[in-house]
Amino acid sequence: MLNLILFGPPGAGKGTQSEMLLSRYNLNYISTGEVLRKEIKAESPLGNKAKAIIEAGGLVDDEIIVQIIGNALEEGQRSDGFLFDGFPRTYVQAYILDGLFTRLQTSLTRIFILDVPNEECTKRLLQRAREQDRSDDKASVIEKRLEEYHQKTLPLLDFYESAGILTRINGMGTSEEVFERINKHITEELNSRPANIILFGYPGAGRGTQAARLASDFNLRCISTGELLQDEVREHGSLAEKIIPFLEKGLLVPDELVIRLIEKKLKETDGTGRGYVFKGYPRTLVQAYILDGLLKKQGTSISCVINLKVPVLELISRLDARSHTAARMPYDGSAATIVARLQEHEQRTEPVLAYYHQQNQVIEIDGTGPDETVYQRLREPVLRAIKNMK
Repeated sequence: MLNLILFGPPGAGKGTQSEMLLSRYNLNYISTGEVLRKEIKAESPLGNKAKAIIEAGGLVDDEIIVQIIGNALEEGQRSDGFLFDGFPRTYVQAYILDGLFTRLQTSLTRIFILDVPNEECTKRLLQRAREQDRSDDKASVIEKRLEEYHQKTLPLLDFYESAGILTRINGMGTSEEVFERINKHITEELNSRPANIILFGYPGAGRGTQAARLASDFNLRCISTGELLQDEVREHGSLAEKIIPFLEKGLLVPDELVIRLIEKKLKETDGTGRGYVFKGYPRTLVQAYILDGLLKKQGTSISCVINLKVPVLELISRLDARSHTAARMPYDGSAATIVARLQEHEQRTEPVLAYYHQQNQVIEIDGTGPDETVYQRLREPVLRAIKNMK
């Protein structure tokens, strides 16, 4: 998930930047004032408590605030993340927010501070007062608001600076220029996140082509069990003689052989990219559990599963055409082996897809049409899945 806090003095342009961030990244906007008003309007138990305190001239305490913000977080989990305005305002509330995120198994991504000189803020607010006929934006009132902001913000800056997630943004210039400065940091953050993608689809669906594009685009290492098996045979590896009979018949190679090749590949490529694209693995439920375990050892997990959907007749046509090229696979040799491979895929691999469907990780993609068209269909959902990783 992408969880942000946007700070800045009155007049820094937080409202404009918030709107642009919400639109670009499908975030849920959480403002302390808004969630309080919502609870009060709904006449919920928390809202009634807050209303009584406010009507008595008091400040709503953190015990109520934490519950109201917690409710808003729970309600907004279907978005791609959260953007906070007006919370946290104190050192204590910063710890509260950390606790709330921990409960949701996520964390704060970054806090942005819009740096704008007091003189510029005052100029902007006075201009707004003239344009909107706002009598409350007087020079003396503005000065007090700016002073209060700086006094309250300093302790929070220390809290987040020590956590290494605070970024100062030059707030001068056009709204678009400021947004691009913010967006540059968000893009870098998303591009650095670990990512592991499974590319699903029947033989002939185009997994090899799309896997190569994903690996190049997202700085991933491609792991193809088919290629690993072919390399082992071609290089006369220690497992070659055991593998050959299965490849010749178009059957799945036993897990105890495949897992050894994958472990070797993971060790060779560890630390050389942000993650992996898995093509041709897992093909069984057992292999799905094995892959979960392998990635857990590396402190990561599956980001998403792409399922390339192509009609059966087109699959057969593609595989037959491939059999006449240098890219042919052993089971491309005849109609019988092609059909056997497709049937086995359906019988043994469909339960794996169902397994990932249960975890809401599957992205269904139409695999027909030119390769570039198919890639454009899957790229945006992949980006979103990586962004939504908790």
